[in-house]
Amino acid sequence: MQAIFGTDGIRGKYDKEINYLMAWKIGYALGININSDEPFIIGRDTRISGEKLLKGLSEGISSANKEVIDIGICPTPAIPCLIKELKLSAGIMISASHNPPEYNGIKIFDMNGKKISKDNENSIEKNINAIDQDLFLKKSSKKYVHKSELIEIYEKKLLESIGFDNLNGMKIVLDTCYGSATACAEKIFTKLGADTIVINGHPDGSKINVKCGSTFLDPIKKAISEHEADMGFSFDGDADRVIGVDSSGRVMDGDHILFLWGRELLTENKLSKNLLISTIMANLGFENAWHELGGSFFRTEVGDKFIYQEILRQNANLGGEQSGHILSSINNYSGDGILTAIQIAKYCKRRKLTLNEWLQTSFLPYPQTLINLSLPFKIHKLHLSLKHSIDQITNQIINKTSDPCRIHIRPSGTEPLLRVLIEAQHENVVRETANTIKKELEKIIQNQINY
Repeated sequence: MQAIFGTDGIRGKYDKEINYLMAWKIGYALGININSDEPFIIGRDTRISGEKLLKGLSEGISSANKEVIDIGICPTPAIPCLIKELKLSAGIMISASHNPPEYNGIKIFDMNGKKISKDNENSIEKNINAIDQDLFLKKSSKKYVHKSELIEIYEKKLLESIGFDNLNGMKIVLDTCYGSATACAEKIFTKLGADTIVINGHPDGSKINVKCGSTFLDPIKKAISEHEADMGFSFDGDADRVIGVDSSGRVMDGDHILFLWGRELLTENKLSKNLLISTIMANLGFENAWHELGGSFFRTEVGDKFIYQEILRQNANLGGEQSGHILSSINNYSGDGILTAIQIAKYCKRRKLTLNEWLQTSFLPYPQTLINLSLPFKIHKLHLSLKHSIDQITNQIINKTSDPCRIHIRPSGTEPLLRVLIEAQHENVVRETANTIKKELEKIIQNQINY
């Protein structure tokens, strides 16, 4: 059986790579893999296919004689929060995060509210492979309950995260991108005192992440300008990441969030070892500026689970990705876009600065560009012959550039894409290098297909 877990759970196009039957098998395999008799909790984003996957997962779990609690539409971080608060067996979030509406996915959390380990993934895959098809017809007396009110526990935690601070007098735009953030983001910011304007603010699985949200910032930039707002926050489909935008339209990505938040903790002597954990995608300007402050900086592979592993290993308390996926000790290192946005707004209010003014004190980023090249199928890692060809052409291009240049190439863990990061000190070098490597990689990919 081909491995079904990628870099962030299971993901694919609905009715092609992921469907009801697969969800049932995953639910059943997970149910028999966990010894606890406590209930399982399931949440989802707004995708149309979410209800079908929920039905498959819950029926599979029930067939393993386990109870299911469905909390409906919620941000992904609500699941680990509720697992911990209610002492549940495990949890599942049905979401494809920032991917388009035709995709969906399954993220599994253990009894500690952490994404399950590779060993657990392997065990579930073995259980799936061994399932007797007759079990699919098995009925169970174990109950399924819908408790959407449980999200209030998560909301309370968000409100408490700001301490004695508030957001009174701040005008803030939220782009909830028709996804999970529609469940509670507006309510949270309004309760904290902000004058809150919401765009793309109702749940609509056919529009989730479509020309909106953290990967498409034009709508929030326009709304901030029209409403003369202080700042805005744009979430992805399941609200585990966020990108900030200031009053002039300048973007605050995960690198800037980490730098500025980290600097606040550094000043307060609250940053463990003065250490930030980021990924290979982090901007070199960010790393250099952090070192100049006397801080330590460590890069991991792309993926929040790798960041979390390194946070544990090095006893750090802040890390994250350029994409806006930030892990902090505030909520036990669960990536949470709404929580991150609250913290950004809190520091601006506390320092009596606009986001525009605060961002001006951040690092100067090196020019970067990210190219996505389509592949004929999804892969989790480059096989040796393709990797050798890519390394060879990459080294040739770097040796010809006029100033230091960084090129990083990796397969997407969620889509059939090859992601290519190009970074250098000068914009023209980035642009020329991007054009060259795009053409060369397209040739290599085409040769692989023909072969």
